[in-house]
Amino acid sequence: MAGVPRGAKQFNKIAIHLAGHRFPSVWAVLRHRGRKSGNEYAVPIAVIPTDSTFLIALPWGRGTDWVRNVRSAGMCTIKWKGVEYECTAPTFVDKATALAAATGLTRRILRRGDFPHGFIQLDRRPAG
Repeated sequence: MAGVPRGAKQFNKIAIHLAGHRFPSVWAVLRHRGRKSGNEYAVPIAVIPTDSTFLIALPWGRGTDWVRNVRSAGMCTIKWKGVEYECTAPTFVDKATALAAATGLTRRILRRGDFPHGFIQLDRRPAG
């Protein structure tokens, strides 16, 4: 993954154990299949939830493996607050769209932050 800081892999190993549970609620686990390998991968992510979507910031850009895999497949699953969701229709959106969806502390962070790579938005519904 080009542009990803060296410590990101170590962080991911720790974050994957915290993500997807009820607390902390911003963290989730995104599961996707490799475009070429077909292997399943899990990535910890921070989500901005709406009633029908998840928005995810792309700090390392649109070319990271998980983004490319999700776009290629057109789907993934996300475990958030202990619930598994089927997510489809990956679409790139801008900061204004994320700000409109965000509330509280997340909204304040988004207002102050620079998000040059934007966000990906996924339609969601409970799995099963």
